[in-house]
Amino acid sequence: MKEIVKQELEFKGFKMSGFIMLFLHIIGLPALIAATIALFNAEEVIIPVCIILFLIWLISMFGYMQLEPNEARVMVFFGKYSGTFTQTGFHWVNPFYAKKKLSMRARNLDVAPIKVNDKGGNPIMVGLVLVWKLKDTYKAMFEIDSQTMASNVATGVTTVSSIMKAFENYVNIQSDAALRQVATRYNYDNNEGDSDELTLRSGGEEINEILENHLNERLAMAGIEVVEARINYLAYAPEIAAVMLRRQQASAVISAREKIVEGAVSMVKMALDKLANENIVELDDEKKAAMVSNLLVVLCSDEQAQPVVNTGTLYN
Repeated sequence: MKEIVKQELEFKGFKMSGFIMLFLHIIGLPALIAATIALFNAEEVIIPVCIILFLIWLISMFGYMQLEPNEARVMVFFGKYSGTFTQTGFHWVNPFYAKKKLSMRARNLDVAPIKVNDKGGNPIMVGLVLVWKLKDTYKAMFEIDSQTMASNVATGVTTVSSIMKAFENYVNIQSDAALRQVATRYNYDNNEGDSDELTLRSGGEEINEILENHLNERLAMAGIEVVEARINYLAYAPEIAAVMLRRQQASAVISAREKIVEGAVSMVKMALDKLANENIVELDDEKKAAMVSNLLVVLCSDEQAQPVVNTGTLYN
């Protein structure tokens, strides 16, 4: 995966404690009122000065902002990006900065299962769950049209929740595309073969890592980082699920039969060796074949064997 260049800058503009500025505002208003009353009968040039000072006091009220942990403010000064403010607490900055608030907290997204064709052309249903968060606020705000997507059509107002919802919608669409891309490159399984080829069902962490890399490549342009991505749903599509279930059941029956036959043959060999070594009875090739046949029928049969008592002799 190619290296992602971060374009986010730290805000270097003037800032001060919001509490200090609030104190100055509290004591400044009575001072302005008192000065205006005292100078009301003075020269006319003083009155406009008081009005200008009051407007400055009023405009400076819009410079307050408060940040909680894992929140950020993108600072824009008349259309120019001036950095990202990430220092938590209560602050005051130039009121002419546009302070666009973003959440840097991790978020979950559960992508509903989608129908795709695997590498072998079989229709399957696959879904994923991922954890994502904003990593580069510059790209998030200016590389994709998140602000237009988040603006309310009726009022034109953009809120933090609407912006994050726009990001979530963007992640959802790109996740769908990445999931389809990965699912079409691998088979659902290896059809119980001996091939070591990576499959969706057996890939586990390796498939999840490949999916995560594809997601990060797609979302890097938007300044979004995928912390974790996992396939949480994987099944054949309903139209072939019954057929594939019968195939899996048949394969399981064959595997079980192989184990049964393997064990039965070893038991028959052990029985013949035991009879020969301890000279219990001498069997010719014909009797051995009959004994082997009977033992295999008993050991491999699905039903309980019915014993037959031979009252004659083995040599009759």
